[in-house]
Amino acid sequence: MDFTNGFVSNDHRELAQSASESADPLSASPMQIPNSSNSARTLKSPKVHGKGSPINYDRHSHSPRDGRPKKGGCGGKGTWGGLLDTDDSYCLDPNDPNYDSSEEYGPSSRKSACDFDAYKKKATIIVEEYFATDDVVSVTNELRELATPNYNFYFVKKLVSMAMDRHDQEKEMAAVLLSELYADVIDAPQVYRGFSKLVESADDLIVDIPDAVDVLAVFIARAVVDDILPPAFLKKQMALLPSDSKGVEVLIRAEKGYLAAPLHAETIERRWGGSKTKTVEDMKARINNLLIEYVVSGDTKEAFRCIKDLKVSFFHHEIVKRALIMAMEKRQAEDRLLDLLKEAAEQGLINSSQITKGFDRMIDTVEDLSLDIPNAQRILKSLISKAASEADDVVNGFVMLIESADDTALDNPVVVEDLAMFLARAVVDEVLAPQQLEEIGSQFSGTDSIGSRVLQMAKSLLKARLSGERILRCWGGGGGSRPGWAVEDVKDKIGKLLEEYESGGDVREACRCIKELGMPFFHHEVVKKALVTVMEKKNERLWGLLRHCFGSGLITMNQMTKGFTRVAESLDDLALDVPDASNQFAKYVERAKTKGWLDSSFSCTNSIHAKENGNCL
Repeated sequence: MDFTNGFVSNDHRELAQSASESADPLSASPMQIPNSSNSARTLKSPKVHGKGSPINYDRHSHSPRDGRPKKGGCGGKGTWGGLLDTDDSYCLDPNDPNYDSSEEYGPSSRKSACDFDAYKKKATIIVEEYFATDDVVSVTNELRELATPNYNFYFVKKLVSMAMDRHDQEKEMAAVLLSELYADVIDAPQVYRGFSKLVESADDLIVDIPDAVDVLAVFIARAVVDDILPPAFLKKQMALLPSDSKGVEVLIRAEKGYLAAPLHAETIERRWGGSKTKTVEDMKARINNLLIEYVVSGDTKEAFRCIKDLKVSFFHHEIVKRALIMAMEKRQAEDRLLDLLKEAAEQGLINSSQITKGFDRMIDTVEDLSLDIPNAQRILKSLISKAASEADDVVNGFVMLIESADDTALDNPVVVEDLAMFLARAVVDEVLAPQQLEEIGSQFSGTDSIGSRVLQMAKSLLKARLSGERILRCWGGGGGSRPGWAVEDVKDKIGKLLEEYESGGDVREACRCIKELGMPFFHHEVVKKALVTVMEKKNERLWGLLRHCFGSGLITMNQMTKGFTRVAESLDDLALDVPDASNQFAKYVERAKTKGWLDSSFSCTNSIHAKENGNCL
């Protein structure tokens, strides 16, 4: 390899970057940051219920194969590793004032380049042998013997690219091997970088592998599902690639075609024939057994150990669902099972998205459960209510923020406005109930105190017309999991899903569409449009949809109240097309009160008066 005249080969440039990029911050979880080269300190996020409990990630593998600390004790699955380590992975920085180019391209550099070439040849042999023997332990030992962890990104790239050109069996073997090696043998930044290289080379891969876009998209989706790639990988890589590259197609296919699909985890897991060692049914049976044992013994540590041993973090929603069903079947075990879920969430063992997914699946199946469990809907609402009681932690968090506002004001002169907006946003997103504002306000006395000013401003924001939409866009966002959607787009989607349901659609499909909007704070629009349609067409099919949504917890009383209020505000206009609109509305208000959808204090008069004052109750 010639280094004369200042020219360096691509392989050498890639090698020169490998050490410094081995701790790629893009691949790291923000929840853990190493405190020193030999330890990692976990930063605990605030608890937020409803959208998922607070998470304290400590995602270390518990592989029985090797008892040594991962990466010399510096981090593990989901961590950055020992960023302060200065061992043989050190490389020169051209921006360093003491940088000497001759030192970089000297004998040691040539030796490193030769080492990298040797690693590449050895990696190819290891992959070939693995496909022939299916021996994970052998691969583990050989990679450790190479003792060049900063080159492992190449192994990731080589393993996947070779598997892409083979049968489904080899593809599944490659996915399983990556999951086994992750954190124990190959650091998270190396996995991240390996997939980055694969995406960058998609244009070359497609020359020899016609379906490279789809196959690589599945590998990326599988890596996200197996929790070895962060979901943010897709967006961040997309921003780095030319818009017309095949790599962008791969990322879009992975996100839209696979990760956004219903039950995507199970589908992706079975794409190439499923895991060699575990099936979905096996997992369900093991989850059921560990919950039964926990109910009998009450041993939380043992239950957590069993959950970790499952090694299916993408399937933890089944634990949530099964625990809730068991709590409904065995009421005496309810508190114990809820405590298990609460502690699992607090320790980060079960993440917020899996908890939310578990509750969503329960809402979807509660009608079927009613056949075996009397009052299943009522019991589920009770369980959801108990889980929601953890919102007290959010209240305490806001109280602490407001108490420290005087100090914060030294650096942020508009702290009152910012806190008020955060507080109002928490109510709009239904992290806090409106009545909890009073609970926060009761902690502060005096009309001139910062706490009182924050509360007063938050209430003003919430009382304004179209408050939800305005607060949602206060920082330029579109809200929910669809930040690009405009309010008019969401209204259009709601109108279409209601039309489809009214014309003979399925209630579960309608509820799924409502949930996929990802905007629970905007469900009052569903209530309003459904109620107006019922009154216009004198057809109560949509009333039945509202009944189902409220009974399953999909639409809350707060959103019901907002929806009815908005209809009350538009009665004058509605009466132009529906002469008896006021009489019909009064009838439906009373029916809603009887069913518990609305508070008994709700009245049409108050709602119309609110309109006249420019407010929305």
